[in-house]
Amino acid sequence: MGNLLCGVLSITFNMSGFIEFSSVFIFCSAIFDLLDGRVARGLKVNSELGVQLDSLADIVSFGVAPALIFHTIAAPSLLTSLAFILFPIMGALRLARFNVKPTIGYFSGLPIPAAGLPLAAMGFFSYSNAWITLILALLMVTPIRVKKL
Repeated sequence: MGNLLCGVLSITFNMSGFIEFSSVFIFCSAIFDLLDGRVARGLKVNSELGVQLDSLADIVSFGVAPALIFHTIAAPSLLTSLAFILFPIMGALRLARFNVKPTIGYFSGLPIPAAGLPLAAMGFFSYSNAWITLILALLMVTPIRVKKL
């Protein structure tokens, strides 16, 4: 829930014009995302509900929120619009694919936090690049293997 709360706060701060704070909340989401699974496994309280909630939180915190930051600071263009649309869609597809067919020891495609955090960092420094955003979106759905941490 901390991950999701930070994602919603990121969107709220973005809408209020506080891009740097918006970016910081995405990094806070990453901390909660890293801790929630470890805490659940440590307490032996993992459940299917928790897995689904984690994915829903991830699409908000690492898909929608970073895409909104990108859209807020990027110069309007067809390429910008395409990157803005594809980033959360490819993130959702990647998460859905993982939920249907989980992998052990690796991820298939770039994990959505690993794609969303660079966008948050770019937003923190008021930098946007549609090509980087598109590449990150496509990397989430490619069949490359990424070792789990």
